Amino acid sequence: MLKADTAEILRFLVLLAEPDQIIELRLLNVQPDGQRLPYTLSGYFGDYQRLAAAASKRSTSAQGAYITLNPLNPALLARAANRLHIADKSCPLTSDADITRRRWLPIDLDPVRPRGISSTEEEHAWAIERATQVRNALSAEGWPDPIVGDSGNGGHLLYRVDLPANDEEFVKRCLQALALRFDDDRVTVDQKVFNPARIWKLYGTISRKGDALPERPHRMARILEAP
Repeated sequence: MLKADTAEILRFLVLLAEPDQIIELRLLNVQPDGQRLPYTLSGYFGDYQRLAAAASKRSTSAQGAYITLNPLNPALLARAANRLHIADKSCPLTSDADITRRRWLPIDLDPVRPRGISSTEEEHAWAIERATQVRNALSAEGWPDPIVGDSGNGGHLLYRVDLPANDEEFVKRCLQALALRFDDDRVTVDQKVFNPARIWKLYGTISRKGDALPERPHRMARILEAP
């Protein structure tokens, strides 16, 4: 069984977070023992060692591990301080209103395939290649170097920005423009990742969409390049 890489998780958190930034860790579709239905685990962390440890331990039974990208109201730490709990109506997840500032413009290049399954090696390679093409095109136009990531199924680019949480749909329009420029029948830009409270795949953990088959394996999400 593939296992999480704690060192890679911590490497990503150091690149991502500002000093004293609180981060929500969210594990989706956790498969419990017995007959109970899958559930979501959530927690708020200022201690990144404990976040990495929790993600490494608990993500083995989850479809995927995700974190909030942008700084959020530090008071949210009190919802579940440096620990995971089952998310329910009594303790909501991070919302757009909880984000204090935008620090990242996320670009998710996803191979075209049916929902809920992992990508093939070919589809995966197409998406990583498209992420490189987008990065090179934007670099030629003066954009800074991004974090280049592998989601386990596709390609990621994370660009550092400094924008208000309410950006009057600036990020949304950027993603729409990139989709018009780079989408084709193989790989598309995910235009839904524009909201400030968007969660993002935690590098160093495993992406488990559907069953792992030889032609559609589960893979580790990881950093490919970092400025």
